[in-house]
Amino acid sequence: MHSNTLSSKSLPEQIKTVFEFNESVYREKSSEFIAQIYHIEEHKQAESILDKVRKKYFDATHHCYAYKLLNDELKSSDDGEPKGTAGLRILNAIEHYGLTNVLIIVIRYFGGTKLGVGPLGKAYYQSALNVIDEKKIVLLNLYQKISVQIEFNYISQFHRVVNNYEGIIDNSEYSDFAKFYISIKPSLVDDFKNELLNTTNGTAKIEIHQSFTFNKS
Repeated sequence: MHSNTLSSKSLPEQIKTVFEFNESVYREKSSEFIAQIYHIEEHKQAESILDKVRKKYFDATHHCYAYKLLNDELKSSDDGEPKGTAGLRILNAIEHYGLTNVLIIVIRYFGGTKLGVGPLGKAYYQSALNVIDEKKIVLLNLYQKISVQIEFNYISQFHRVVNNYEGIIDNSEYSDFAKFYISIKPSLVDDFKNELLNTTNGTAKIEIHQSFTFNKS
């Protein structure tokens, strides 16, 4: 389960991402293109990865990249290649699969033969496509954070309601009452609250937080 706490309600109901690192190699007219894909959740992560890649492949001709974060935050770089032939083409591959929170870097070792603008753009695009493994794409759904305090005699009913609404129990505490921290899809929050209040004869204390997360269903 993936959890990344967010605070904005202007978020998509679902995102597609990749968690596993992957690498592929594409060759065109003696130039070698090493493509790598990483899961990221903020700009700082992307910059840290890029620094490490540049140091590891210090002798490469170019380190081109693109990444896309939530709310369509985008960044790309041609790193000295002709404008529009590298970073934008890598971003095109990310958007082809509708991915979010991913960084793709394509490291080029120039082989001595110029490819021309068209073939060069195609090489970067194909490199980025190749490194995206469709089988490793993960679908995540948006959930909202809720805390619930109930009397012990309603615990079994509480679990039934949570299951009915495909909720996720993140944590629990027990003292004089049982307190649960759960995640529910935003579109189901009101109905969940009403059903839980009905089930507990109005005794449940429910707090709906303006905090959101993405999780596997």
